[in-house]
Amino acid sequence: MYLLVTAFIVILVLSGCVQRSAWIPVSGEAAKMVAAPIINTDGEKMGEVTFTEATEGVTIHITAEGLTPGLHGTHIHSKGKCKSPDFESAGGHFNPLAKEHGFENSKGFHLGDLPNIEVDKSGKIKVELTTKEFSLDSLLDSDGSSLVIHKDPDDYKTDPSGNSGERIACAAIKK
Repeated sequence: MYLLVTAFIVILVLSGCVQRSAWIPVSGEAAKMVAAPIINTDGEKMGEVTFTEATEGVTIHITAEGLTPGLHGTHIHSKGKCKSPDFESAGGHFNPLAKEHGFENSKGFHLGDLPNIEVDKSGKIKVELTTKEFSLDSLLDSDGSSLVIHKDPDDYKTDPSGNSGERIACAAIKK
């Protein structure tokens, strides 16, 4: 009986019945991804942002430290430049459809409007946001784009920036 069971296991292994799932081909495209350092107003690296595009949309991972605890407005800006100390080089919000600012604005919102992020008591943030409002290719045009973190929370209605205050951190997103 022992020889019969052993022979059966050998036949299964040789025929590919065991761990066959490892041989199943995977279809589909690899996810597109871009990463950039987040810098503070002194030009020092304080974290990183990654943008990954897949079927469910563009997922933005933000990891940073050295921020003031509490809520902060976060937006995609139209240019891939982060010149400290004010990051005005990032331009206005990413807004290819020429809408007004804010999720609560009856006239629509900028495609670069993102939800507020909450920094913990130790000044750290690790958050993931997913949106279907834009593609990674649309952000990676000839002059790129930027992720900007603002001093104050976004009120989601005041045009052009939701009363979110000064730009305190920036990441240039480029090819």
